Amino acid sequence: MTVADSSPEFLLDRPKSPPADDVSDRTAPGRVRSVTARLRRWSSRRADFVVVGFYLLTAVWVTSRLWAYPPGRVAPTLESDPSLMQWFLAHAVRVVTHGENPLFTERMNVPDGVNLMANTPMLGLSVPMVPVTMLFGPAVSFVALVTLMLSLTAAAWYYVLSRHLVSSRVAAAVGGWFCGFCPAMLAHANWHPNIIGQVLVPFIVWRVLVLCRPGARPVRDGIILALLVTYQAFINEEILLFTAIACGVFLLAYVLQRRDLWAGAWRRLLGGLAVCAVIAGALLAYPLYVQFSGPQNYQGIEVAHFGNDLAAFTSFGTPTLGGNELTNQNLAPNPSEENSFFGWPLVLLLVVTTVWLWRDAVVRALAFTGLFFALLSLGTVVSYKGTEIGPGPWAVFVHLPLLHFVVPTRFGMIASAVVGVMLAIATDRVLRGQAVGVPRINRQAWALGLAMALVPLIPVALPAHNRPPVPDFVTSGTWRSYVAEGQTVVPVPVTENGNADGLRWAAATRLDMSVPRGYFLGPRNAQDGDLAAFGAPPSHGAGLLARVASSGVPVEVDDRQRRLFRDDLRYWNAAIVVLPVRHDQAPALRHTVEDLLGPGQRVDDVWVWDVRELATPRRDETVR
Repeated sequence: MTVADSSPEFLLDRPKSPPADDVSDRTAPGRVRSVTARLRRWSSRRADFVVVGFYLLTAVWVTSRLWAYPPGRVAPTLESDPSLMQWFLAHAVRVVTHGENPLFTERMNVPDGVNLMANTPMLGLSVPMVPVTMLFGPAVSFVALVTLMLSLTAAAWYYVLSRHLVSSRVAAAVGGWFCGFCPAMLAHANWHPNIIGQVLVPFIVWRVLVLCRPGARPVRDGIILALLVTYQAFINEEILLFTAIACGVFLLAYVLQRRDLWAGAWRRLLGGLAVCAVIAGALLAYPLYVQFSGPQNYQGIEVAHFGNDLAAFTSFGTPTLGGNELTNQNLAPNPSEENSFFGWPLVLLLVVTTVWLWRDAVVRALAFTGLFFALLSLGTVVSYKGTEIGPGPWAVFVHLPLLHFVVPTRFGMIASAVVGVMLAIATDRVLRGQAVGVPRINRQAWALGLAMALVPLIPVALPAHNRPPVPDFVTSGTWRSYVAEGQTVVPVPVTENGNADGLRWAAATRLDMSVPRGYFLGPRNAQDGDLAAFGAPPSHGAGLLARVASSGVPVEVDDRQRRLFRDDLRYWNAAIVVLPVRHDQAPALRHTVEDLLGPGQRVDDVWVWDVRELATPRRDETVR
């Protein structure tokens, strides 16, 4: 039997490798066989514990700089993203304890609110974290969530690989490690637990493949798949979409090679997918209605140009042993999107592996899938070391339904998962020594090649620096004496992308505090159905204070600017304006706000301007 002939079994169930003592066991007494079986099971479970424990220790190491002081430590760039994630964690507490709407909020971007379903509030993660958030606060909960998602994603891939695809736990551990701690996962870890929360992805992939197996039960298996899909939608819809596309591309690539195997499988597959679509569609109908037709919805994001640079594929990710931040500049849209930094030794190893196992239809399908998504991750314009060299393949697909919401560089995460699976398959073949029809590779040679490829990709501790903790004025509850229900606290600078500390303040109060504006995705011009923008539409007062915070230079204001700022305060239903004493640009900001509103009052560790009377519109004034 050729390798290609054995592919169906390898695709649909892991190969069975009989243990060395199998013969002696069969001739031994029944009690001896029973003891031997129990010892084997214990040995296997112990190996599982060791592997999962190693993953957890690795995740703790990766997040160690954040664990040093969660409330006052953050990534040195893109600080707004962790603030938003902490706000989401606090929102989940409010959903559970106050029964608030999980899909829409009026406690950010007052008075317009935010369509949370269109902002990946990661309810599938934040709700289970509610006890941690309530006991230790959203900052600790955020770091714990990142740590868990890295380790559990690796463990999930290890479980599926070891139970259903490869017979060697060592091979599964290698594949799981790469899927959980590859450069793409590390790049997002400081900012996006909803993106690295891929615990369900390997199970979704497996359940799709189960539908192709003889003996599959389309109704039962379709229901299981529907529940997994629904839950993943409440973690991150983009990752769910990627997973669905990847399954489709892989199966298409496989069936084109082995059409004879799908004569019976396609009915089971389509039947199960139909059941999945009906059940998941029913469960997600209202949330998706809110997302695409509810208030503050948007109809696309202008991120088609967010692609990888060709040079990224042979470079090492910044948060890895071989990474170099200066070398990697301009090879990704920003530090959180280093989704295809594999390094040249791994690229070379993958080429060798693909050539070595080319006769295997599964490997060919995986290679095609990985290459396909690696090309899509280049975006609409292909560049090499910052120089544009031509149109990108993503331009062909970007206008298809739903795909105009996708950040193309993240297709590299699909390629990363494919790489992890290929490493597991190749390692398993080497360790089993049963690669029929292909040259055998010496174990020591493979171990050396694997080490050369993966050692430079060993994770380093994620970078973090100090930032001011939430002011005592907020954490002590002093702010409550100024603010009535329905009124807002206006942080200085006003909360938005780049100045999102106000979200951390609100999160520390379990969202008892409401804030105007914010950092979120919403319609660019406040008109439902418009293209998305990161934050609320432009505001005169918010823009003025943002410029001062950026430059450190106070602005001399005139009567018109004072009037416009007061209009903003009325629109936001502001009770107080608050400037932390420890803000880096506190002197310049204080000077500007005093020019706008008059002298402030020092309370605890902030300057406070009481604007309750000022922000209350008089009868003869028109409030926008």
